[in-house]
Amino acid sequence: MAPRKPKKEAKKDYEDNPNAHIMGAGEVVDQPIVETLEINYMPYAMSVIMSRAIPEIDGFKPSHRKLLYTMYKMGLLSGPRIKSANIVGRTMQLNPHGDAAIYDTMVRLSRGYEALLHPYVDSKGNFGKAYSRDMSWAASRYTEARLEGIASELFRDIDKDTVDFVDNYDATMKEPTLLPVTYPSILVNNNTGIAVGMASSICSFNLREICETTQELIKNPDYNIMDSLKAPDFPGGGQIIYNQKTMEDVFASGRGGIAVRSKYKYDKENNCIDIFEIPPTTTAEAIIDKIIEKAKTGGLKEISDIRDETDKSGLKITIDLKRGTDADKLMKKLYKSTPLEESFPCNFNVLIGGTPRVLGVKELLLEWIAYRTECVKRRVYFDLDKARKKLHLLQGLEKILLDIDKAIKIVRETAEEAEVVPNLMIGFGIDEIQAEYVAEIKLRHLNREYIVKRLQDVEDLKKQIEDMEDTLSSKTKIKKIIINELKDVAEKYGRDRKSEIIYAAEIEEDEEEVTVVDDYAVTLFFTKEGYFKKITPQSLRMSGEQKLKETDEIVQTVETSNAKELLFFSNACQVYKAKVDDFESTKASVLGDYIPSSLDFDEGEQTLYMAVTDDFKGYMLFFFENGKVAKVDMNAYQTKTNRKKLIKAYANKSPIVDAIYIKEDTEFVLTASSGRMLILNTAVIAPKTTKDTIGVSVMTMKKGQRLMSIRPYVEGEFLKPHRYRTKNLPALGSLPSAEDTAGEQLTL
Repeated sequence: MAPRKPKKEAKKDYEDNPNAHIMGAGEVVDQPIVETLEINYMPYAMSVIMSRAIPEIDGFKPSHRKLLYTMYKMGLLSGPRIKSANIVGRTMQLNPHGDAAIYDTMVRLSRGYEALLHPYVDSKGNFGKAYSRDMSWAASRYTEARLEGIASELFRDIDKDTVDFVDNYDATMKEPTLLPVTYPSILVNNNTGIAVGMASSICSFNLREICETTQELIKNPDYNIMDSLKAPDFPGGGQIIYNQKTMEDVFASGRGGIAVRSKYKYDKENNCIDIFEIPPTTTAEAIIDKIIEKAKTGGLKEISDIRDETDKSGLKITIDLKRGTDADKLMKKLYKSTPLEESFPCNFNVLIGGTPRVLGVKELLLEWIAYRTECVKRRVYFDLDKARKKLHLLQGLEKILLDIDKAIKIVRETAEEAEVVPNLMIGFGIDEIQAEYVAEIKLRHLNREYIVKRLQDVEDLKKQIEDMEDTLSSKTKIKKIIINELKDVAEKYGRDRKSEIIYAAEIEEDEEEVTVVDDYAVTLFFTKEGYFKKITPQSLRMSGEQKLKETDEIVQTVETSNAKELLFFSNACQVYKAKVDDFESTKASVLGDYIPSSLDFDEGEQTLYMAVTDDFKGYMLFFFENGKVAKVDMNAYQTKTNRKKLIKAYANKSPIVDAIYIKEDTEFVLTASSGRMLILNTAVIAPKTTKDTIGVSVMTMKKGQRLMSIRPYVEGEFLKPHRYRTKNLPALGSLPSAEDTAGEQLTL
């Protein structure tokens, strides 16, 4: 081993030989951000758009195409299923992105996963379910797969130069750039993807309807596709809420939302609702979680239990109802507030000739027709070229067969084997290719029957070639071929619709329902430890002492009505919203509702203050230990949706002392740990719309001091109130005088 050079010599060698290190390594250079994006980021972005996320006109992304082509080359269109791990391993010859990514792709294309209307992979074993978030698929070593029958339509005539082939990543194999699909698979199976700066989301349509529409469009490019193609068809079924204007916009622009709702049936015997079809954008677990959340906040009092009863027979979510509940009315409420009804976002972004384009349904079908026309032309030309070559050989054979004796004589009298072909060429006036073919004929074929058949083949080939040449020059014949193929596909693989179409106008008429809240007087009690009671005046008059926990006390008593809204502020800077009507009326002899449990507070979170409002007018005041006060407009807590929890309800920069809701500006007495007091008129504080504003300094705190308490100022409680008021804020406040504390001392 060579001795190690001293550091100085090594450094000199490094400086003398610029090729001894990577050029630019370790150097810091200024580079404009635009140049950085162009050189470093744009190639990556284009790669994601072109090679990963956006499907092409054949309906596939590169990962799908590589997997399916590998399975096709493995002979999996027929024969038994084989282990998925074997397929994944072979696919890595075309797709070097790791086995997990390849297997995930296979799962989503499989029959078992139930994500596609017409799956391409015939699966055996646990492949998970598209409608389940938590049901994961088994490892590839446990499952088996082969290609479904419809996959044969993806590869028909792929060996007849119908599509271009390119080298794989290491140039050891060839793979197709597109698949010569015989039907518009781009619209038959849903496809989603997120690229850089753009995305694609294509919904699925019924195969029969798509094939029929495409046939009519081939015959008449001005055909109104909505005559035969009413709406999408989702693999999970459900009900599509049909709105003519919305559907026309989606069909025309390729963008928009299509509302889909779940299907259910009412089991009268068990008094429960069974949901068996859900929208494609959600999962059973998401629906159950949302319904449970709504039930905990008191929004769904009609439900006694909900559970997932999905089994081998399919999806099933069961909702147990309380006695007397109207199942249809409950479902209307659930459609509005849970994922049982959701909108499928359409964004028909497809790569056309390497360029991303958002197309409407008709434009997409016309692009597919143009693509398929090119495939058919290439196939016919391939067959024509093959027929011409065969005719050329038979025409040479025809000349030989007219005088076999002469041919035999030439061969027998030729001294060297290498001269047989040239001598046949001279003797019969044929070219080298024809002579080679003739020279290879077996002796047993030199009989009358063989000769007659070959001469007949020449006539048949001439007719075929003439027919194919006529086809290539006739657009009508090409169209007829595509139409016949579409008819065959529709007849062989077509199925009835899975998604039912219902009309939005009918639903709106049926669902016009106003929720009426009984408005009557109530008294609300809120305790220090977070217990809440709603008691009617009649019950309150007949009640005795309020029942409380030993260490608890009532901190708020509010006389109000049942139609008001409640805001419960917590010690974790969050606010939980509810309605007075959400809580049952109770008696003084019970503890009441424990708010952290009723409103599903986070673990360890406790209540701080209860605000009662109906118009969200006025202000919330937050007093902090550092002497700051935040004044927030109450309408900052008003939301258009029925959100039950708002985060960042107030600032967390300093510990909070108290929170108070006021309808209009008033005065408060602030007391610090130093004993000093300050009368604060809230009008001097400007209100903010930002909930978590840190507030303004009101009372100056010296080191080690803090704001201790706040109480409303009662006129006349101080003999000289001007001592505690100030023109400028922040202020130190004043120590109470003997006169102001005299009453307190006598009390003590």
